[in-house]
Amino acid sequence: MTLHASAPASPRAFAASLAPDDYKALFRGHPGGVAVITADAGDGPVALTATSVSSVSADPPLLVFSISALSSAASVLSRAETVVVHLLDAHDLTVAQLGATSGIDRFAETHRWSRLVTGEPVYRDVRAWVRCVVVDRMDAGGSTIIAAHALQSHVARDDSEALVYHNRTWHRLGEHSRVDP
Repeated sequence: MTLHASAPASPRAFAASLAPDDYKALFRGHPGGVAVITADAGDGPVALTATSVSSVSADPPLLVFSISALSSAASVLSRAETVVVHLLDAHDLTVAQLGATSGIDRFAETHRWSRLVTGEPVYRDVRAWVRCVVVDRMDAGGSTIIAAHALQSHVARDDSEALVYHNRTWHRLGEHSRVDP
């Protein structure tokens, strides 16, 4: 599977562009579900926390996410053939924080994770995870967008409170935050 896109206009072709701080402020108010992505391209496991995971298609089962070139996991994720995307809930906050903390060994606590029979690192006891094969990568600004085809999944909790990231903080969504029309 290959993503096909028309050639985008160069950012330099536009007379004006939104300033980076203004752009960040814009999306700070737009909450995102929290996921941790793990992979191992042969040099040892890596993990990162992401709010950019989106479902693209149910048939075939495709998802996308982006990674910053500044991430310590970027090099491995740019080479990994497969990834595991952990879709977290509020009970998984420590895993989300682990993936978001730079300069630490995210796999030092060996009781928190294991490897699937196919070799990918997977965190234990999270709400859900999906093992995917990477089908395409696209450079976009200082990030890489990765498209992945879902191969295998595990859902441990269906009725949990969602974990979202909004305005630089973690939040729990549940019945208490439900808005009825």
